[in-house]
Amino acid sequence: MASIKENRGFRNLRLSRWVGMQSVALLLLVPAASQAETCLAPSRPFVPSDSQAARDYADIIRQDFEAYISGIQDYFHCLEQERARAFEEAREVSQDYGRFLELVGD
Repeated sequence: MASIKENRGFRNLRLSRWVGMQSVALLLLVPAASQAETCLAPSRPFVPSDSQAARDYADIIRQDFEAYISGIQDYFHCLEQERARAFEEAREVSQDYGRFLELVGD
């Protein structure tokens, strides 16, 4: 009976260590994930096929196009920044992997 209790205690200790390690890993990953930027493309402007509706709403449609052009420029800039960030991260990870392989003798 004592060995069953000891075995449960050992499993609980291992489980609590495992949960602790997962918590630390999560805390380490959250800042890295928050550095990545989400780039959202703007929605395409709608142009009615009816010429009268297009004339009636010309000012609104024009504003939609201008907002789209501004938004797509911001989107391209965001993509460029995210690309640069991702390349730098990949370079750092590659270096980390090289150091890891040295440590384990591969």
